[in-house]
Amino acid sequence: MSDDIPVIDLAAALADDAPEDLLVTVRRAAETIGIIQVVNHGVPAEVIAGFNDSFGRVLDLPHEEKEHLASPTGHPYRGWRQWPDDFGRLELERFSIAQYDDTDAAKAAGLSPEHATLYTHANVWPAQEPGLRDATHRYHDAFVDVARRVLGLYARVLDVPAETFPLGDDAYTTVVVNNYPKWPHEGASDGTSDEEKLLLLEHADSSALTVLHQEGDYAGLQGQRPDGTWTPVLIRPDALQVFTGTLLTNWTEGRLRPGRHRVVAGGSVTRRSSAVFVHPSLDTVVEPLPAFADPDGSDFEPVSVWERASGSVEEYLKVFGRPEQLAAWRENRPYVAEVTA
Repeated sequence: MSDDIPVIDLAAALADDAPEDLLVTVRRAAETIGIIQVVNHGVPAEVIAGFNDSFGRVLDLPHEEKEHLASPTGHPYRGWRQWPDDFGRLELERFSIAQYDDTDAAKAAGLSPEHATLYTHANVWPAQEPGLRDATHRYHDAFVDVARRVLGLYARVLDVPAETFPLGDDAYTTVVVNNYPKWPHEGASDGTSDEEKLLLLEHADSSALTVLHQEGDYAGLQGQRPDGTWTPVLIRPDALQVFTGTLLTNWTEGRLRPGRHRVVAGGSVTRRSSAVFVHPSLDTVVEPLPAFADPDGSDFEPVSVWERASGSVEEYLKVFGRPEQLAAWRENRPYVAEVTA
C-alpha cells in the first residue's frame, strides 16, 4: 500500500479514544496529498455491490442500446456518454446522474424555482435495469454520510469544532460512473506507451469532498504528491477513496490540499469507478472560515456554489466541447461521440 495515501479505519478514527498516531496520519495525508482510503466506513457491502452490479449490466449492453441512454437534450452530465482521444480510440465511458430527476422533483425536495432550473434536463434511467434508480439512491445516501463523517474527522485533526465545515442539510451532489476500457493500443501511432497514456487528465475536483469506489485489475488511478510525482491509489474492494476538493481547500485557507489525480491506461480488463461529488448547499458562498482565515487577507476568492453549478455545462463545453457536441447542445438533441478505433 502506498505510504502517501493511507488506509484509515474510519470508525476507529472517529472513536473517542482514537489513537493519536492514527489522527496524525489522517492530518498528514489531508495536508499533503488530499486523498485517503477509508475502511470500516459503515457502508454495507450489498449497497456497493448492488449499485456496481446494476451499472455493470448497463455498461455491458451492446453499443446500439447504450446510444439510446444518452441525454435526449445533449446535456453532458446526464445519462451515458463516451469520448475518444484524438486518434478516435475509446478512452472512457461515463454515466452521470443528477441529484434530482427533474425540476418537479427538485421543487418537491424544497429547492427554490431558480435552483430547480439545474434539473431542467432530466436524468436518464435505463429501462433494461429497473432497480437501478433505487440502488443509486441507496449508494448516494451512504456515500454522502461518509463524506459528512470524514469532514467531522478532518475538523477533529485540525482541532476545530466538529460542525466547522457546513454542508447543510441540503448538500448539493452529483453521481458519476466511469468505465475505463481495456487499452490494446500498445505502440500506437502517437508513440505513447500504455503506462504514459492518460485516460483522464490530471485535475482536482471542484467539490468539498468526493467519495469513490473503484474496481478492476490495475491501479490506474493516481494521486499527485507535493513534489509533483504520482503514486497509485491501489484497488482495495473494502475501501472507499476520499478526495479533498477545491471548496474544502478554500474553506481552510489552503490548509487542506486538494487531491489532484489522474487515470492512466494499463489494464487487461475494464476498470470502473463510481463517485459521489459532495458540495455544500447551493446557496453557500465558500470562503476561508474564521478558524483558518488569515488576518492579513486571503489568497482565496469567495466561490458561489450556485454560480459554479449553474455555469458548469457552459464552462465545460467552452473548454472541452467539440464542434458537433456544441451543435447538439445548442439544438437540444442527443450527442454521441464517434469512436473509430
